[in-house]
Amino acid sequence: MADEALFLLLHNEMVSGVYKSAEQGEVENGRCITKLENMGFRVGQGLIERFTKDTARFKDELDIMKFICKDFWTTVFKKQIDNLRTNHQGIYVLQDNKFRLLTQMSAGKQYLEHASKSSPRAGGWMNR
Repeated sequence: MADEALFLLLHNEMVSGVYKSAEQGEVENGRCITKLENMGFRVGQGLIERFTKDTARFKDELDIMKFICKDFWTTVFKKQIDNLRTNHQGIYVLQDNKFRLLTQMSAGKQYLEHASKSSPRAGGWMNR
């Protein structure tokens, strides 16, 4: 439980630090979002590589999404995805109703001004 609290504090400080640098004029706002997205992408890529190194190849996209929803999400966030939907044209929507990295932001009014800073990818959209 302590490691989860430390992770959440680190995550909040990273996001806050990147946005503070934008507010101070060191980096423009669009570059902040890109920087955060790139950091998240690299961390996710490293985790997936580590988790899948001993598994058999996936047969299709649906097998990949099932792996992410069940095994990966459970390992990283201690719960499964609440809902997986697809339009059968390569668009998958992963829904986590209590995504712990955004729960604190959505719980209070003091974070409403920062809510627009989050990326559509943070909401759970995955595209081929």
